[in-house]
Amino acid sequence: MPVAFKIRVLAWPEALPLARPVREQVFVVEQRVPLELEWDEWDELSDHAVARDSKGQAIGTARLLPDGRIGRMAVLGEWRRRGVGAALLEALLEQARKRSMRRITLHAQAHAAGFYRRFGFNERGGEFLEAGIPHVEMTLELFPARE
Repeated sequence: MPVAFKIRVLAWPEALPLARPVREQVFVVEQRVPLELEWDEWDELSDHAVARDSKGQAIGTARLLPDGRIGRMAVLGEWRRRGVGAALLEALLEQARKRSMRRITLHAQAHAAGFYRRFGFNERGGEFLEAGIPHVEMTLELFPARE
């Protein structure tokens, strides 16, 4: 049975009510990231990919910052390993191509580095802590959008 979800890239005013509960569940509740570290000034300036199930409920989100960084990738537990994260990442990579971005960077949680490697990301430098969680910086050189 196919897994039914849809991805849309939204500006923050539209993304906020959808992304907030997903990010708070994944980062604040599950990973114990302090609430004040979760919300920042970059949300308003970023493009947000939001995944919704067949009932319209938000199940995942990620953001693309104006400088080509991808971050805040979060998928609800029951939807992990079902293609949602991959679809969110693909949507933001396509958005980056449309914006003529040449290089994408992200701070991957160390356990998720393999996920990003499958999309062509390469690690740069060693592990570091962010919000108390081991991360690694990863980059991807982008080619222009396919017409």
